[in-house]
Amino acid sequence: MRAGRSTRIDVHMEPDLPRSIPSGGRASGPVCSRCHLVEPNVVLPFLSSALSFVFALFLLDQWLERRRPYQLVWMIGMVWYGISAGTEFWGGAFGWSEPLYRIWYLIGAVYVAAWLGLGTMYLLGKTRFGYGAAISLVLAGLFTYLSWRKYDYADSAGTQYLYPLLAIVGAVALAVATYRAKGQWAPLAGILIIGGSALAAPLVLLAPLAAPGYTLAASGIPTGDAMPGYARLLTPLFNVTGGFALAFGALYSTYMFMPKKRLIRYDLSRSHGVGRFLVNLLIAPLAITVNLVASIPGTVAALFAGKLNSRVPATILLAIGGFIPSLTSGLSRFGVTETFYLGELLGVIFLFAGTLVSVEVFREFRIPFTHRVFRVRSESG
Repeated sequence: MRAGRSTRIDVHMEPDLPRSIPSGGRASGPVCSRCHLVEPNVVLPFLSSALSFVFALFLLDQWLERRRPYQLVWMIGMVWYGISAGTEFWGGAFGWSEPLYRIWYLIGAVYVAAWLGLGTMYLLGKTRFGYGAAISLVLAGLFTYLSWRKYDYADSAGTQYLYPLLAIVGAVALAVATYRAKGQWAPLAGILIIGGSALAAPLVLLAPLAAPGYTLAASGIPTGDAMPGYARLLTPLFNVTGGFALAFGALYSTYMFMPKKRLIRYDLSRSHGVGRFLVNLLIAPLAITVNLVASIPGTVAALFAGKLNSRVPATILLAIGGFIPSLTSGLSRFGVTETFYLGELLGVIFLFAGTLVSVEVFREFRIPFTHRVFRVRSESG
């Protein structure tokens, strides 16, 4: 997930570093013919890519067995993750090219975070998290506009206004769908992400690029600077939406399934009228935050007693899986690039662990694509 320089919340984020490698695909300096194949910038993306594809196979196996939409969407998201990290491995090992760079940007900068966030939306599709998804879209539109104001990307072609407008329209649609019926908003979010992904493809794949057709940082890490402004602004639009959906979804899911102590009460049902509903909607973020913190002691006790719903530790691991790459990409902005690919690898490890812990996602442990089951789990809480 590669965002622009102003966005630092999704799993695959793009570092903001000095550009000093105009061509050749790898940093200059004395190298042996095979040494670069064991460098961290080659090994770590390879491991991230391989683990992502293994993760995707596990999710595909679970989806074939249970047909849950979020399993399929997460599987697609992890395929994107694997392809993105795979381009980084290939570019680091054998050199970058314009086609490879375009694939890296489209998959990593646009698709990965959005599709992982969409999986979380489908997981919580029967709840009122649609309001959280709507907030994520509003923030995405805001970050997109602020990115343009800060960096004044060339060739934005009016997208600095169009993208935020589309985000606001999508947010209103999600909020209305959530208000009308809890189960309607997730398919609508799917239409928005899938449609946006389809529209983004020609914008990236056909964008004019100056020779050599890619840009690399001094460390050899690819950056998005070769892309025109209308393609650069796609990254905060998609990454903020997916990143916040993943983070908000993890917190919301934790709150939903943990033993709760309600210090502040709210009610989002429609039976009390629109006015009271709007007041409760404004209270809800504060109430959820306060109640979540107040419920931590009881949650810890339930964990040690073996009575905690598996979604609580699972969503915490998912949140960590999104936070670590965000942190390491943020450090890259200040020139600390040594941990960038390590953060990418740790991200997929925690994401994998989070889904394995969840009984809802992995109810059975078996040899993939067979009926040989080693263990069937049920919720303890």
